[in-house]
Amino acid sequence: MKKKVRRWSPLLFILIGLLFVAAINIISSYVYKRFDLTSEKRYTLSPATIDLLKGLDDYVYFKVFLTGEDMPAGFQRLRNETREMLDEFAAHSKYVEYDFIDPSASDDGELITQTYQELVDKGLQPTDLHVTTNKGSERKIIFPGAIVGYKEKEVALQLLQSQIGVPSDEVLNNSIQSLEYEISNAIRKVTSRNKANIAFIDDYGCLTPAETYSFELLLKEYYSVSRIQIDGQLTSLAEIYEKGTDTVKMRNKYSAIIIAGPNKEVPEKDKFIIDQFIMRGGKVLWLVEPLYVSMDSLQNQPSTYAIGNANNLTDQLFNYGVRLEPQLALDIQCLSIPMTTGMVADRPQIEFFHWPYFPVLTPTEQHPIVKNLNAISTQFISPITTIGVDGVNSTVLLTTSPYSRTEQVPALVSLKSLDAIDPSYYKEKNLPVAVLLEGTFPSLYDNRIPENLMESNLIDFVPISKPTAMVVISDADMVRNQFRAGDGYPLNVGYDQYVDIQFGNPELFLNIMNYLCDDSGLISVRSRELKLRTLDKNKVKSYRTSIVLINMVLPSLIIIICGIIFNMIRKRKYSK
Repeated sequence: MKKKVRRWSPLLFILIGLLFVAAINIISSYVYKRFDLTSEKRYTLSPATIDLLKGLDDYVYFKVFLTGEDMPAGFQRLRNETREMLDEFAAHSKYVEYDFIDPSASDDGELITQTYQELVDKGLQPTDLHVTTNKGSERKIIFPGAIVGYKEKEVALQLLQSQIGVPSDEVLNNSIQSLEYEISNAIRKVTSRNKANIAFIDDYGCLTPAETYSFELLLKEYYSVSRIQIDGQLTSLAEIYEKGTDTVKMRNKYSAIIIAGPNKEVPEKDKFIIDQFIMRGGKVLWLVEPLYVSMDSLQNQPSTYAIGNANNLTDQLFNYGVRLEPQLALDIQCLSIPMTTGMVADRPQIEFFHWPYFPVLTPTEQHPIVKNLNAISTQFISPITTIGVDGVNSTVLLTTSPYSRTEQVPALVSLKSLDAIDPSYYKEKNLPVAVLLEGTFPSLYDNRIPENLMESNLIDFVPISKPTAMVVISDADMVRNQFRAGDGYPLNVGYDQYVDIQFGNPELFLNIMNYLCDDSGLISVRSRELKLRTLDKNKVKSYRTSIVLINMVLPSLIIIICGIIFNMIRKRKYSK
């Protein structure tokens, strides 16, 4: 007698499936979990970003203008990646909302022009493209950015990173890599309340407030910025928080100080005060030029000399781990400068010539401070040598190109170098010009406190620093803004009005200060790397027909073969 086989009703299977789906939905409403299956974890936010989102107490609203009809494929990809990243932000915080708005959606040309102007006034930079449509080639203006609003405050967020001399595919990928940082940084900027204190040292011939106007304006978006003179006062950079009978306890007033372009001797007492600021954990951005060159001298004569800059800081920087070489670094990759070559009808004729004394630095390191930055403009820069110091780690941030050379002091700076640049003379490679130092630094004044301070009861001497960091750059002109011809208004730092190019100087120095002063670790997000998976264009062109056939015919063949096999199995099974 055959045993009766119990068969499950199809309706029961459906019921069980519905119950399973309902259970999963109920559980997911209480338990939050997202799965990132990408190899580089591109949709996994960093702990610093998540902490930032947890601190939101009101809505942050993104108006994204990267949308519209007939957008090029690259911009569409950036738009889609931006939407997915904002979705990820919104998944971690209910206070993140966004909308995509087409600024060209209106049929009213005058209204569109007015909208464009409003976006430019708010800080967004447009991209002017020629795109191919059904009607032919058209000029299209795209705003690859967003306006971020929080309460009564708004900031501009540029989504497309500009990089001179970098292929468009790589620029796009770098922009996508930077999305989490740029969005997080915009949220931090718009929600920031307690700003860290930063001070410019306003003495020893350092750059004036007018010369650093644009840089200071940039920093004030994130920090409380002031200018001070040390003037031998032990309490200029620190304050007393505990006082005993014969001793005191000091703490720093500032998170960081900026010493930009001293060309006069720094007194030993002031050096001691700076040293102790560092020992108590203070951060320093050193923009110190070992040589002095005046471009004004070249206005009236064809040559001048680069001479040593007697700022009295060589021993201090050497003690911390770097030596500024008394040399000029020349580079084939350089700025062009305008020169008058003649007169036509009483009007000067201006031509531009490459000037190897003004190297243009292309960041190649992967450190978060310089990763994916635009090219950096410099003037009369010098090489830096790192010195091994126990407890101090050094990281080279910027170098010259592989086609460089150096000139020893006294170096002749001559306009004759404009005539021709002979590559055979430029055989030195990648000369370091900016270095990050991190760790515990030894005091320059251990067992040698200056005599005029020996008897002071305000000395809370520290021989070894707390863990801290500093950046040393051998050029102060990198933060010096030009002044607009005509009215003398300060231009944006890194903008060269003669060649009409905005270099990456603002982003570089903002990254430096964020790295030095930001305890949240948000700057580390810039180290994220996404793989650029592009097709080999030459192979695509050579095997175009084969690729098309494979993509169109092969899937159909697979489906047909699977159908035949499935049909044969069914016939064999049910024929029995």
